[in-house]
Amino acid sequence: MPPVRALARQLGASQKRLKPILDLVRGQRVEEALNNLSLLTSPWAKSVAKVVASAAANAENNMLMNRDNLRIVHISADNAKSLKRFRPRARGRIGRIIKRSSHLMVVVDEDEE
Repeated sequence: MPPVRALARQLGASQKRLKPILDLVRGQRVEEALNNLSLLTSPWAKSVAKVVASAAANAENNMLMNRDNLRIVHISADNAKSLKRFRPRARGRIGRIIKRSSHLMVVVDEDEE
């Protein structure tokens, strides 16, 4: 069966902020990854957990896969559209602020064991 994916678009976190969380759960079983994400203090771990749970639910309901055998085969955060803002600075100048966001993709598949 083909792998199943779930997407979260326009997350308000940058790739740099999400990378340590994604590295922690990459390659793990879905239940183990959800347990690890629930213990993290980062507010973005909750968003990552929602996408992992969504990918598992997609695999279970749409492709009739067994949830106990699911493993995260690919997880990544890609650049999304950034918000450009300006802040007043000294002597009538402006400073540019770039608020970065990202698209999160999780791909799960059944173990071959």
